[in-house]
Amino acid sequence: MVVLNKIYTKTGDDGTTALGTGERRPKNDLRIEAYGTVDETNAVVGLVRLHVAESETGIDSVLNRIQNDLFDLGADLATPETDQDLGYEPLRITDSQVTAIEAAIDDLNSDLSPLRSFVLPGGSAASTYLHLARTVSRRAERLMVELSSVENINPAAVRYMNRLSDYFFVASRYLNDKGEKDVLWVPGKNR
Repeated sequence: MVVLNKIYTKTGDDGTTALGTGERRPKNDLRIEAYGTVDETNAVVGLVRLHVAESETGIDSVLNRIQNDLFDLGADLATPETDQDLGYEPLRITDSQVTAIEAAIDDLNSDLSPLRSFVLPGGSAASTYLHLARTVSRRAERLMVELSSVENINPAAVRYMNRLSDYFFVASRYLNDKGEKDVLWVPGKNR
């Protein structure tokens, strides 16, 4: 259980932070960048939720689940895989969390027409903020892939982030009147 009695500890004043293993790393460490960007994704999802219409309870429910999953993912990344006995079972993203995102994508996508052009961020506020969530989650995924080239990380975590950006894209189209209000790219329009 998490108990936060004191918010500032001063232990990070030297430019380091503690991982779930107790190991201290510089705040600009690739692992810290990765889970910090996952946290940034979560903040954008919170912003999206402010703009999701009350009638879209299904999407809001999925976004609520995603916010919790993103905290799980942050905990996963904050606890490097090690042979060391930590005294607890580290929290890891599971394949069932990846499957749940895939099901949510399939559910929304079944109501959308196929795309004939790339989509520009725009339309409704919720849709536009979902595009922001998509781009931030893609950055988190890139950092996680880079991290995986130098340290072991949970492969399900990378799959989750890959599917998550796809969910944000499909949900953005769905919230643009099921794609009817999508802003489409017109190649060379302004030449």
